[in-house]
Amino acid sequence: MHRWTDTDGRVHFGDHPPPEAKTRVIEVRINTYATPSIEGLAVMVGDRKKAKKKEDSKVVIYSTTWCGVCRHAKQHFEKNNVSFTEYDVEESERGERDFARLGGSGVPVILVGKKRLNGFSAAAFEQIYSSL
Repeated sequence: MHRWTDTDGRVHFGDHPPPEAKTRVIEVRINTYATPSIEGLAVMVGDRKKAKKKEDSKVVIYSTTWCGVCRHAKQHFEKNNVSFTEYDVEESERGERDFARLGGSGVPVILVGKKRLNGFSAAAFEQIYSSL
């Protein structure tokens, strides 16, 4: 799959980019969940261990720009005044590194305290968020 930006700044994806386009080849990972899964967080990533206040990095989402489920999760967070930190797993060096350390195979991966949510549903998120 190729990713390129047109002259108007819009990002496109496709198998056959225009000949003049400067493209980046990306790996497409299937992200199909019957239901989001909740796991204990075995691997701490980034600076989460160093968070000083309870509010710091309470919710972290690993996402991509093209992921509709990621967009839905972030809208839910914003609507419910949930502070979160976002890392793009394709555009951010830290996002790529942390996602690999977590063994991520699809987005979103959401960390809430010491819990990990693979995928997103409001009910599953509220279940782990309310237990903080």
